[in-house]
Amino acid sequence: MNPIIHEITASQVKKDITPFKVGDGVRVHTKVREGDKERVQVYAGIVIARKGHGMHETFTVRWLSYGEGVERVFPVNSPNIEKIEVERESEPMRARLYYLRRRTGKAAVAIKEKDRAAEIHAEKVAAASKAAPAAKPAPAKAAAKPEAEAVAEAPAAKS
Repeated sequence: MNPIIHEITASQVKKDITPFKVGDGVRVHTKVREGDKERVQVYAGIVIARKGHGMHETFTVRWLSYGEGVERVFPVNSPNIEKIEVERESEPMRARLYYLRRRTGKAAVAIKEKDRAAEIHAEKVAAASKAAPAAKPAPAKAAAKPEAEAVAEAPAAKS
């Protein structure tokens, strides 16, 4: 890209964009103006394509409405997009998911979801390690007492 154009458009590129990729389920909150009123409308679906770069970057979201596929193209840096929420992450096998256009019903939204089991396990281990240092000294002292009591009780039990 021409450095002059890049310099001019750099101020218009959003910095706080939620990271998402093709295949993710997203909710796009868009500003809608009706007369003198303004409201936020949510468009939820699967990202099937991401194109361009810089100021001209766009993404296509597809969702099913009464069995009919509806697609909408959003500019990533549009001032009319309030926020983008990622509902579910996926592991896309392609850069574009245009093959979903030929599918109907549940198959149209069937994509390989990201396996979060490893992330959940890591979170549990981290939570356990925070709680574990405080809990480790107490069981060590408790374990020492029963051994002493067991030795003292053993001769008394034989007599």
